[in-house]
Amino acid sequence: MTAAPALGADNKTEVPLKRRLRRAERTRQVKALALVLPLLLFLLFTFAGPIAGMLWRSVEDWEVRQVLPQTVAALASWDGKDLPDENAYAALASDILAARAAGTLAIAAKRLNYALNGFRTILTSTGRNLKAVPEPGTARETLGRINPAWRERATWTTIKDAGGPITGFYLLAALDLTRNADGAIVAAPPDQAIYRDIFLRTFLISLAVTALCLILGFPVAYLLATLPPGRSNLLMIFVLLPFWTSLLVRTCAWIVLLQSKGVVNDSLLWLGIIDAPLRLIYNRFGVCVAMTHVLLPFMILPLYSSMKAISPAYMRAAASLGAPPLTAFLRIYLPQTLPGIGAGSLLVFILALGYYITPALVGGAADQMISYFIALYTTETANWGLASALGAVLLLATVLLALVYGKLVQGQQVTGGMKN
Repeated sequence: MTAAPALGADNKTEVPLKRRLRRAERTRQVKALALVLPLLLFLLFTFAGPIAGMLWRSVEDWEVRQVLPQTVAALASWDGKDLPDENAYAALASDILAARAAGTLAIAAKRLNYALNGFRTILTSTGRNLKAVPEPGTARETLGRINPAWRERATWTTIKDAGGPITGFYLLAALDLTRNADGAIVAAPPDQAIYRDIFLRTFLISLAVTALCLILGFPVAYLLATLPPGRSNLLMIFVLLPFWTSLLVRTCAWIVLLQSKGVVNDSLLWLGIIDAPLRLIYNRFGVCVAMTHVLLPFMILPLYSSMKAISPAYMRAAASLGAPPLTAFLRIYLPQTLPGIGAGSLLVFILALGYYITPALVGGAADQMISYFIALYTTETANWGLASALGAVLLLATVLLALVYGKLVQGQQVTGGMKN
């Protein structure tokens, strides 16, 4: 009879205890969040924020809408089949006069010139020669007399397409595509279609550098992993030594080594191997050599970490079972290094995609990667829309390739483990 009240009392005591435990757990979570909050905010403002801003700039289009608001509004209902009506011409004349007075006409002229060569001249000459708002019903004739381009449908289509606020113009340009007068997506003219070849060149150079780093870094990492700790630590200093010098210094050192009267050519001439200096710099060879030297530690370190975790007993067991050294290496040792190969290759490849200084200094005009043109449009021509679009395409391609590569490496690990 007395057990029931005691049980009820225990239940009542257990409920507050659970609440206190949950409260204590929430308190610990809040403290943990407070500790990592500065890092999260730092990453938000220095990493996620700039990437989001880049993606937004690749699709925003505000210049023409801001400078020629009446014209954009008048062309909103235009079907693009014939020339616009008189109201659109009158709106354009009014906008040009207002923009010229405000000093903003060059902003719209610059944006429209990206889409149609010569549009800067069309708009600025019209602004200079248009003295006053045309009389009602004469705007079409007045503007056509100032510049015959206003009688062409392509001129008005360009303004309508640039009316924003969102556009696909920069992304299409980054893929060597454009829109024709009918609004259909077509290939860009051959003299403007350059970015696909540049993207291909960027990926090929990055792949070549990754392959070279893997070929050179695998034996070095194996040596570091198998040597006694004292010798291994000594050699690791030489692997880490490039991190103690700046990228610019290392790149300039290769210029000294590979130039026509540099150390390499002088040595080959002195040995009688060549009769004339070789062209080893300002070409693709120089770019690959310099980038391989700079990125080689990023391949060695993941490989070394992976190899260090492999027990030597596996290879001894394979040898004791009669496996030849090459077979034991290919079927026992190599599959266990795939995580290091995958991590090192992915790291080197992604770093190589964004290289700018090294190709700019040791490469020629035909060896510049996409980062050079992103910097060009950002700092010199101030075409931030196209620079952001090129960056967005590079980011998307890199993420997709990283996902595909990760799946392939994961599949190879599973297959290798099943064979073993």
